[in-house]
Amino acid sequence: MLVLGIESSCDETAAAVVADGERILSSVVASQILTHERFGGVVPELASREHLRRIGPVVDEALARAGLTSAQVDALAVTEGPGLIGSLLVGVVYGKALAEALAKPLVGVNHLEGHIHAVLLENKIARAANPEIEAADFPNVTLVVSGGHTVLYRVEAQPSAGARWPRFRYTRLGQTRDDAAGEAFDKVAKLLALGYPGGPVIDRLAVHGNSDAVDFGRVRMKGNPLDFSFSGLKTAVLYRVRGSTLENEAEGRRRWQSDLRREGKRPSGDELRDHCSRETLDLIASFQSTVVNDLVERTLAAAEAEAVSSVFVSGGVACNSLLRRRAAEAAHAQGLGCFFPSLALATDNAAMIAAAGFFKLAAGERAAVTLTAHASFPLGVSAAADKQ
Repeated sequence: MLVLGIESSCDETAAAVVADGERILSSVVASQILTHERFGGVVPELASREHLRRIGPVVDEALARAGLTSAQVDALAVTEGPGLIGSLLVGVVYGKALAEALAKPLVGVNHLEGHIHAVLLENKIARAANPEIEAADFPNVTLVVSGGHTVLYRVEAQPSAGARWPRFRYTRLGQTRDDAAGEAFDKVAKLLALGYPGGPVIDRLAVHGNSDAVDFGRVRMKGNPLDFSFSGLKTAVLYRVRGSTLENEAEGRRRWQSDLRREGKRPSGDELRDHCSRETLDLIASFQSTVVNDLVERTLAAAEAEAVSSVFVSGGVACNSLLRRRAAEAAHAQGLGCFFPSLALATDNAAMIAAAGFFKLAAGERAAVTLTAHASFPLGVSAAADKQ
């Protein structure tokens, strides 16, 4: 089954063709970083406008790279939420119109489910190249961590009577109560005038700082201990910067980068590091280490509570080198398998949407003509509700 996937939940216009939920024939992603970087974050109205401008060419490019015409795909899968409502609507309306014109089945996919299937897709790709690669296990605990989401799930693959493909069941174990981890990275980077997006910049700079220089402590959650909170940590960084020499330093970096933009230039990683004091680098390293430790500790606590044998980590923040290293080390120390998607599949892409859509289509699911976008679109049920 050839599935054309379309993803437009935030600021990436993406299309991909995936065969049988496991072979990527093409994957095209048009980034909007240059559009939003001068604002230090995504501007929803600009994002929607860029999606409108790019979605047709991106879909055409995905089909061309796969060596297919639109008539040759068997079905379409489109992200229906969660995300920015204007951005989502562009993808949903385009997908519905194309499916109707081609008389092809269409299915809506939850963006978070796509991130989970990115790990499965990556594992299948790796095993095709090397059969000795460890297979991903079920049930597992999955951490989806990005600029918009920080959620823990128990993921089960349940056999369906008479069906070749399983149905997936998702139970939400914990989630952020305020900022997502990626959002905290972006806001701290904006505060310190480090550039956008903040996660990759902080990841590159943190290796030059001392992660033990600043003790931010650990957030202890009332109620569900598997919930996250990053707002307090972000505020602690703000208070450490405000009224200090770090604030003046950040303002200097802001002016320097503004001058570079006027000249049509962007700072290199080395240039940005040279414009950061030792104190700033230590603060960045300590902040990143605190976030990563919190993500790893709660994920492994969830894995222990659920008595699973493996953990998945996916989403844009799963590109963070420290998170990948510490999660793998901690998981293996507890005898758990630890699986990540490749960097290309960790960030928003349409291959993961097509892969997730394949299983829905194989199970007979089809979207009605009433399919629409949802800014808020929970995946699965909460653990508390599941126990009732």
